[in-house]
Amino acid sequence: MMQKHFILYIFLLLSGVIFSQKKKKNKIDTEEITVVKSFSPTVADAFKININPEIDSVDISTKKDIQYSINSVPVASTFTPAKGRAKTLKRAPKERFYNNYASLGYGNFTTPIVEIFAHSNTSNYNDFGGFIKYHASGGGIDDVKLDDNFSNLNVDLFYKQTDRYFKWQGDAGYKRLAVNWYGLSDEINFNNNTLKSIKESQTYSELYIGGEIEFFDALVHNGKVKINRFADKANSNENYGFLSGIVDFPIREEMMYTEMTLEFLNTTFDSNYFKTNDLKSTFFNIGFHPSFELLRDDLTLNLGAKLYYSITDTNDGSKFYIYPNVTASYKITGEALIAYAGVIGDLQQNSYKSFASENPFVSPTLNIQRTNQQFNAYAGIKGLLNSHIRFNFKAAYLNEADKPLYQLNTSKTNGNTLVEEGYEAGNSFDVIYDDVNTIHVSGELIVDFNKAIKFGGNFEFNTYNLDTQSEAWNLPMVKATLLANYTHKKWYAGAELFFASERKDIFSTTTSSPVLITNKAYFDVNLNGLYNINDKFSVFVNFNNILSDNYQEYTYFKVQGLQFFGGVKYKFDL
Repeated sequence: MMQKHFILYIFLLLSGVIFSQKKKKNKIDTEEITVVKSFSPTVADAFKININPEIDSVDISTKKDIQYSINSVPVASTFTPAKGRAKTLKRAPKERFYNNYASLGYGNFTTPIVEIFAHSNTSNYNDFGGFIKYHASGGGIDDVKLDDNFSNLNVDLFYKQTDRYFKWQGDAGYKRLAVNWYGLSDEINFNNNTLKSIKESQTYSELYIGGEIEFFDALVHNGKVKINRFADKANSNENYGFLSGIVDFPIREEMMYTEMTLEFLNTTFDSNYFKTNDLKSTFFNIGFHPSFELLRDDLTLNLGAKLYYSITDTNDGSKFYIYPNVTASYKITGEALIAYAGVIGDLQQNSYKSFASENPFVSPTLNIQRTNQQFNAYAGIKGLLNSHIRFNFKAAYLNEADKPLYQLNTSKTNGNTLVEEGYEAGNSFDVIYDDVNTIHVSGELIVDFNKAIKFGGNFEFNTYNLDTQSEAWNLPMVKATLLANYTHKKWYAGAELFFASERKDIFSTTTSSPVLITNKAYFDVNLNGLYNINDKFSVFVNFNNILSDNYQEYTYFKVQGLQFFGGVKYKFDL
């Protein structure tokens, strides 16, 4: 290969020489050349470029010197520049927050109010404390012939602990409520001896303990337990226990939840209302609630069911219950507009404590049953009209078997005969049950005009279709609430308005026919204000029922008229 390149190079060189001499003979003779030795070039044979070529066509002249001169003139100046610094925004002084407070107030009707909340910790991973509230009144309602005073004491204690893999909390407390069955009927003319025979006082007490634990990364996600003892002055007793656990685990991109519950209730009354026998009931409910959550873009779908097996020694008997638990929500325009719907149901275990908490004027002679909410089908829409207005509207249809209703007990006296118990003069309530279908419409609207002014309200409309009862006793068709708050620097003011439409009840004695009663609709207007003297001290004043209307929330039980009280609040750190 090297020989061929060399022969080609010689051939081109010779051809150039021949053409440059302009020979008459244009024919080039060819001959064969044989190279014996292979070509081995050396460095000396290489053609090198001259790195520094000579420049001889242009003469470069030398640069001429130029002389400069400046005539300076002194100028007088008094300007002294200041040191530059960054501009900052003017900030309001930071408000000091305290973790604890104590409040003391007093008002008309001999009404003391005391509240104390305090908590502390020994590290960043625990917290413990308690809350105490005491509220009492000496009574004084117009035209009431029996004692109408009351007192309410709540004591709640807690301890929280956070560990590496879980966190837990323990709770304990004591509650005591003292009331009177003071609601005597206007249909009866009571003589003095009968009034003196009525022992109207009643006291409820509750002692409870409970706890909750949550695991961060475990199949058993959450667990709760609660045990409480409820009793009254009439030797009624109730024991309640509740235990639940939630197991969750992922299925591909979705999540499966399963809640398991155990509920125990035992209630004992000395006798029924007519003293024919005692009342005892025991319930043991086992619940299993699987649920599957499906997330697809703006759609959230929850598919589940609730299953119970309820064991009881009552005449109702042990039963198996199954309920739908299907909910869905769809973001139409992000968080600004969300549509939601669902079909759910549940087994509601009624208890003496739940009835007395809602209506403290019940008699200690109640028949305890379960409420079977077979289904609750609802649909609604919620969202934001703009950055200042939030809304939520909902419509539902409910089917409930054994729904509890409050109705006046039959009076055992016509005003002249004595009674053995303080609740037997038509001044207490029984709980009766009926199958009820309910059409429900509700709405809520909250308007934040700015940081200082907030306005809101809600309403609830219900129509009832009952199986055996003629009326939904003591249930209003319409309930509404209006709220307004104003905050300005150290001042705070608020207003609340509550409305309830008329309610129906029935009154009877052992010797007279039943009489239908209509409790009038009422407005309850409350005003409250607060002034912060400094970071620690505040003074407050409240005006309740400023219309001074002795309306009846429950039949014959009038409320106090205009109530006002004021006090001081102290905030502190431990």
